Amino acid sequence: MTTKPLTSRTILEGRDRAPARSFLKGIGYTNEDLSKPIIGIANTWIEAMPCNFHLRTLAAKVKEGVRAAGGTPMEFNTIAVSDGITMGTEGMKASLVSREIVADSIELVGRGYMFDAIIALVGCDKTLPGGAMGLIRLNQPSLILYGGSIAPGKYQGRDITIQDVFEAVGANAAGHISDLELLEIENKACPGAGACGGQYTANTMSTALEFLGLSPAGSSSIPATDPRKDQVAVDSGKLIMEILKKERRPKDILTRTSFENAIASVAATGGSTNAVLHFLALAREASIPLEIDDFDIISSRTPIIADLKPGGRFVAVDVDQAGGAMLIAQRLIEGGYIDPSQKTVTGRTLGEETKAVIETPAQEVIRPLSNPVKGTGGLVILHGNVAPEGCVAKVTGHERLYHQGPARVYDQEEMAMAAVTKGEIKPGDVVVIRYEGPKGGPGMREMLGVTAAVVGAGLGESVALLTDGRFSGATRGLMVGHVAPEAAQGGPIAAIKEGDKIILDIEKRRLDVDLSESDIRERLLDWTAPKPKYLSGVFAKYSALVSSASDGAVTGVS
Repeated sequence: MTTKPLTSRTILEGRDRAPARSFLKGIGYTNEDLSKPIIGIANTWIEAMPCNFHLRTLAAKVKEGVRAAGGTPMEFNTIAVSDGITMGTEGMKASLVSREIVADSIELVGRGYMFDAIIALVGCDKTLPGGAMGLIRLNQPSLILYGGSIAPGKYQGRDITIQDVFEAVGANAAGHISDLELLEIENKACPGAGACGGQYTANTMSTALEFLGLSPAGSSSIPATDPRKDQVAVDSGKLIMEILKKERRPKDILTRTSFENAIASVAATGGSTNAVLHFLALAREASIPLEIDDFDIISSRTPIIADLKPGGRFVAVDVDQAGGAMLIAQRLIEGGYIDPSQKTVTGRTLGEETKAVIETPAQEVIRPLSNPVKGTGGLVILHGNVAPEGCVAKVTGHERLYHQGPARVYDQEEMAMAAVTKGEIKPGDVVVIRYEGPKGGPGMREMLGVTAAVVGAGLGESVALLTDGRFSGATRGLMVGHVAPEAAQGGPIAAIKEGDKIILDIEKRRLDVDLSESDIRERLLDWTAPKPKYLSGVFAKYSALVSSASDGAVTGVS
C-alpha cells in the first residue's frame, strides 16, 4: 500500500487551499469527499457517434465503483472525432489530429487538477491511443476502459457492419444494387451504441491494450449494450482504487515485450493497419524503442487465428461469445507467440489472466493453432523505391500477393473517389492517392470510402491502391498505406506519373515504380512543394509539427 502523500493534497489541503475547496463545494463536493483520493474520469463521450454515445452512462457506473471503494470521482471530457462519419470529406482530416488533442487534454487536465489516479473511457478509433498516450505521459496510477463494440446489423439473414454500407455505395454506383437496397443496408447496419463491429481499428486497439496491460483483462470484448458492461465499469472503478494503493503506473507495466505482445494480438486477429501508427506513438511516449519494421518481424512469426471481418466471417461480438480476447491470448501463449509473464493493471500477469478463460464448445471464431486462418500475421511492411521509409499493407489470407499495373494518379482522395464511381478505374490499374499524408493532408485521411467503392464496384480482386494516407480497419483488398516519405515532403510517390508501371510484391516486401533511381531524382528536381492548405488554426499547427508516418505521425518535441 502506498505511503506517499496523495497528489491531490497539493491542491486541496491546507489553509491556502480554501479557495480551491470553496469552488468545488459549489459543485456539491463535501469536506468528506475532498478528503478522499480524487480519481479523474476522462470521458470521451460525444453525442455525434454511436461509438462513444453510451459512455456518459458508463461513466456513472465507473464513478459508482470508485465511491464504493473509498474514492471521489471527478469526471471531465475530451473531444472525439468519428472516422466513419467524416470519411471521404474534409472533416476526415480532423480524425488523426484528434488523437493528439485527446492525449493533450487528458494530460493537461490531469496535471492541472493533480488527480491521484485516472480512468480513461474510450470508444472510437483515435480515443483509444489518445487516451493511452495521455495516461503514459502522466504516469499516474491509471487504466483504460473500452466502451465496447456495436452489435451487428441484420440484412437478408446475415450479419452486417458499417463496412457493408461503404461497400454498398460502390455497388450502387456500379449498378449492382438499387437505391432502395442501399437505403435498407444503411438503415440496418448500425443498430445501437458501440464502436464499429469488425476487427477494425477500435476493436483492434481495445484487444491490443489488454495484451499491452493497460486495460483490465476480459473487459474489452463485452459489447457496448450488453448488461454485463455496467458491472465491468463498476469493477473498473473499484480496481482503480487498488491500482492507486499499489502504485501501479503505466511505465511500470510497459516494456518492449508488452509491446511485442500487443503487436502479436494485432497480427493474430487480422487487425487494423492503424495499429502501426498508434503503437509507434505509444512506444515513443513510453521511451521504448520500436521501429516500423518490428511489426513485420512480429507479424511474420504470428499466425492469424481469429476469423474476423473485414477479411473473415465473424464480428467483434462473436469474440465475446467464443471466450473473449483472453482466449486469443491463451492460444498465443500455448504456441509461444507471446510472453505470459508480462504484468497488467490488475497486478496479475497476462498468463494468469488467461486461466479464467472459458471457451464456448464448438466455436469457430478463434481457431486452434493447428488450423489457423493463415500461418503468418496480417501486418506487412514494404520498402522499395516508392517507399524508402516503409509503408503498410494488411494481408489476412484473402488477398493477392503480387500485382503490377499502370498508375492512375490522383492528388486528392475526392478525385480518386470520383474516378471509381464514374467507372474510370479498370481491372489491372493501380490507384495512387497522394498529398494525403500527415503533413500534406494534413491529417492523413483514411481511404475507406475509396477502397470500399473499389470492392463494391467488383474491382477488389483486380485493382491495387497505394497512398501516403491511411486506411480504415474495415479496408480489405490489396491496399498499401502510410507510404513514406509522403508526397508533400518530396517523397518518391510525388514523382509517379499517370501510366507508370507499379509493382507490388508482398512476398518480397517490395513496392516499386518501374523507374531508375536517377529517373526519380530527375523528376523530383522539377517538383515543387505544394502550398500549405491551411495557414492558421489547428491544421496549420499540426502540419508544422507532425512527424512522418514511419515514426507514428506524432507531434511531440524530440
